[in-house]
Amino acid sequence: MSRAHVLAAIALSSGIPALTCARPADPANGANASPHPPDPATADPGTPVKVAAVERATLALTVSGQGRTEALAQQKIRAPFKGILRELRVADGDRVRKGQVLVVLVAQESQAALTGAQALLRAAQTPEEQGDARRALQLARRGLVPAYLRAPEAGVIVSHGADEGSLVAEAQDLVSMAAGDSFVFRADVVQTDLGRIRAGQPAEVHLATGSSTYSGTVHGVLPAASANDLTAPVRIDFSSSTLPERLGLFGTAIITVGVRQEVPIVPAPAVLRDDITGLSQLAVVSQGKAHWQRVSTGLAQGGRVEITEPPLQPGTQVIVQGQVGLPDGAPVQVEP
Repeated sequence: MSRAHVLAAIALSSGIPALTCARPADPANGANASPHPPDPATADPGTPVKVAAVERATLALTVSGQGRTEALAQQKIRAPFKGILRELRVADGDRVRKGQVLVVLVAQESQAALTGAQALLRAAQTPEEQGDARRALQLARRGLVPAYLRAPEAGVIVSHGADEGSLVAEAQDLVSMAAGDSFVFRADVVQTDLGRIRAGQPAEVHLATGSSTYSGTVHGVLPAASANDLTAPVRIDFSSSTLPERLGLFGTAIITVGVRQEVPIVPAPAVLRDDITGLSQLAVVSQGKAHWQRVSTGLAQGGRVEITEPPLQPGTQVIVQGQVGLPDGAPVQVEP
């Protein structure tokens, strides 16, 4: 019996596990070979997401207020004598030029004479009566001297105080008009924003009646009606080239109180805010994976949000769709 067989027999009889010498695994042996690398065709391609690049832009700091168009002063076109308003040639809201005829007025006595002559002609039966009536009508027409009341300057008709054919008294208001350069917008701005408003700041007025935007500048802050008011009126003067159609139109004024130059911005959907903690974060895509970053935001404008911290470099890819519930470091697949 060989020495090895003797040792094995002794070990078995004594209950000691036999020690065997194992040789290195043969790479050609399938049982001992290392696993193959994963097949790229069957690997997880990642969660589909849409991304946008961080950009730099100039954002305006703005203050807004609700209000309406008003006129600093109105002019009254009054009747110079008692008479009949024969023609009203304008309507409320009409723009008029300087010297344009607004109202045609005739004296009451002249109108009465003309009306009487016309009635006389209608009642005439004989040729003699008809001849007398025609001569009376000619005389009445000669005495019917109309008064043409004209616009003293260019502006807008605000209201009228009498209709065509009505009897008006001397000095009665016939038409009210406002000069174009007296148009202003009076916006009510909350007290906490008033400290940032200065005369000369640019403003835009968006009226509720249309899609037009009217430009202007801040004239100043007007006194509040009461010390307890939460808002104060701010007067905005319209530019001469952009005047609203009429007074009393409601709208919103947006006043630019400052500018932030070349700040990093991302689309608003990229930033997720925790309603409980109030913290904001976004997901950055790097090497095919999503990495969450806590961020601080600044101005929001036009669907874009300023990122104040950390400093994001332009071109950084951030997820704008598909990031909700995505674990940190998860693989993602960017969709076009």
